Amino acid sequence: MIIGIISDTHDNLHLIDQAVKQLNELNVELVLHAGDYIAPFVEASLKQLKAPLIGVFGNNDGDRTLLKKKFAEFGADIRGRFAFVLVDGLRIALIHGDDKELMRSLLELESHDVLVCGHTHVPKTYRKGRMLVINPGEACGLLTGKATIAILDTETLDVKTLQLNK
Repeated sequence: MIIGIISDTHDNLHLIDQAVKQLNELNVELVLHAGDYIAPFVEASLKQLKAPLIGVFGNNDGDRTLLKKKFAEFGADIRGRFAFVLVDGLRIALIHGDDKELMRSLLELESHDVLVCGHTHVPKTYRKGRMLVINPGEACGLLTGKATIAILDTETLDVKTLQLNK
């Protein structure tokens, strides 16, 4: 299965639309969002995804109750600050990454096959023991000047970081 990974969209509708278009063209079967959507109106763009979306909240998300409600209206599932996702036998932990104790604990325990996080706005993929850690960077392109998303192949565990056009 090909999973799309996105984080830190920060209300940038133009780039969210690009990310959605690219993920749809790649025929991803699931999208994981590591938080910082910011405002509930981003659902208008994200509901164009052809694949189901599972997400978590980030430290900058505003009206979480309305975000959760608007996303649920199109079948997306925002699970709070942590999500456990089981896909093709892979145990995936999904967090934003701002909770340093949670991040450190997940890294130390290596209790999941894959850890998906965001928050730093810097794309980075690495191994911590047997656990694959994926940060897709920032889809908004605000802090680094580079708007990025990632895709994960669950069979090969290959990760590709894709740049969006600003």
